[in-house]
Amino acid sequence: MSAKTVLPAVAMTAVSMLLTLAVVVMWLGTAVPWPVAVVVGLGIDGGWLATLAYERRLAAQGDHNRTVTAVGWSFGLIAAGVLVAHALTAEHSAGAWLAVAWLPIAAKALWLVHSMWERTALTPNALDAIRGIQQEARDEAAVARARLRAEASTEETRLTAVTAAGARVAHVQARTAQTLSSAWAMLESARQGEETGRALTSVTNPVTPGVTARWELPVWGPSEPTATAALEVAPALTDGALDVLVDEIRHSQSPPLSYREMAARFRAAGHSASEVRLRAAWKRVA
Repeated sequence: MSAKTVLPAVAMTAVSMLLTLAVVVMWLGTAVPWPVAVVVGLGIDGGWLATLAYERRLAAQGDHNRTVTAVGWSFGLIAAGVLVAHALTAEHSAGAWLAVAWLPIAAKALWLVHSMWERTALTPNALDAIRGIQQEARDEAAVARARLRAEASTEETRLTAVTAAGARVAHVQARTAQTLSSAWAMLESARQGEETGRALTSVTNPVTPGVTARWELPVWGPSEPTATAALEVAPALTDGALDVLVDEIRHSQSPPLSYREMAARFRAAGHSASEVRLRAAWKRVA
C-alpha cells in the first residue's frame, strides 16, 4: 500500500534532480567550465537527497529532527530558486522554465505526504479488526432500528384497536342513554297525564276506598346507599299471648273480623308471627 505514495515521490524527486542539474549546467556553463557547473548541480541535488535519506532513516526509527527537516527544505528552496532565476534570465521559453520551477518543492511535499501515510498506516490484522468492529456496530444499529420500528408498529396497532373498542363502547353507551332517556320521558309524560291518574284511581278505589294512588318514577342515576336498618327484632310471642291478641283483634269490630282482615290488622299493629302460627291461633280462638 505504501507504493501508492512512495512511487510518485521517487519519480518527482528524480525529475526535479535531473531538471536542476540540467538548468545549472546550462545556466552556469557559459560563465564557468561545465565540470564546475556539474559539481554545483550535483551539490544541490546531493544535499537535497542526503537530507531526504536522513529524514527517511529517522522516520523508520519513529523519530523526527526539525533541523534536518529545515535543511532539506532549504535545499529544495535553493533548487526551486535556481530554476526560477534561470526562467527569469532565459531569452527563450521563459514561461516553460518558470512552469517547472516548482518541481523540487512538489517532490519535497510528496515525501511529506508519504511520511504521514507511514505514521498512520496500520497492519492488515488491525484493519481487519477495525472492519469487524465497524460491521458489528452497523449490524447492532440495524437490529436496533428494526426492533424500534417493530415496537412502534405494534404499539400503533394496539392503540388503534383500543381506540376502536373505546369508540364502540361509547357508541353503545350513547345509544343506551338515548333509549333510557326516551323511556323516562315517556314514563314522565304518562305520569303527568290526566288519563293515568283516572285509571289508577279506578283501579285502587275498589280495593282501598278514599285512597288515590300516587305513581312515583323510580330513581334513575347515582343514589346514596341506605344505612343499615336499625329495626329491632320483636321477641317471639307465646301461643297464649298470640291467642289473646288474635281474639282481641277479631272482636274489635262487630261483626267479628275475617281471618284476612285480622291478619292485616295484626301485622299493621307491628306484631310478627309466622303464617302457620297465626292461622293456628285463629283456629283455636274461633
